[in-house]
Amino acid sequence: MIVIIDLGLGNTGSIINMLKRIGTRAVVSAEADIIAQATKLILPGVGAFDAGMAQLESRGLINQLHHRVMIEKIPVIGLCLGMQLMMKRSEEGIKPGLGWIDGECKRFRFPEGETRYKVPHMGWNEVTACKNSIFFQTDAPPPRFYFVHSYHIIANDRQDVAGVTHYGYEFASVIEHENIRGTQFHPEKSHRYGMKLLEDFIQKA
Repeated sequence: MIVIIDLGLGNTGSIINMLKRIGTRAVVSAEADIIAQATKLILPGVGAFDAGMAQLESRGLINQLHHRVMIEKIPVIGLCLGMQLMMKRSEEGIKPGLGWIDGECKRFRFPEGETRYKVPHMGWNEVTACKNSIFFQTDAPPPRFYFVHSYHIIANDRQDVAGVTHYGYEFASVIEHENIRGTQFHPEKSHRYGMKLLEDFIQKA
């Protein structure tokens, strides 16, 4: 059973619709007994880091999610804010993150004197594969995905980065560490490329 964690902050309807298009059913839940039955987890999110962590705290999910992901090694993917919550911390807030990935979130900052890019980074952009993964092959043309974000992750272990995107400078846009994956973009808004990525997660993770 695919379970989409209900934070009250994500495009869960869009994710469910995208999964239906690839023939996969999913449920949206913040109930412990439902999450305990999941074979794969999706952690979505739109908005601020502290708000996302507060939702996990108020629902009493942090310990259970940590057990399922870090101990039982269930496949999980974080989408946009969901991926950022997997880091240890974020400049956007003061709450600690889940800490599943050794990294943090930083706001876009561009050097003085260079072209000023708008923040948030919004729109379509390419993802270049850093390594072969369930999502990408390094010799394939870079796919395009839809982004909306003001903060990006910095992974302390480069091996955790599966894809990068350029917006003023290069930043990590896809992570893959054992059973843990994440995307800074929104696959549920990324048409055929997003559909293929979610299909790969469901079938290959």
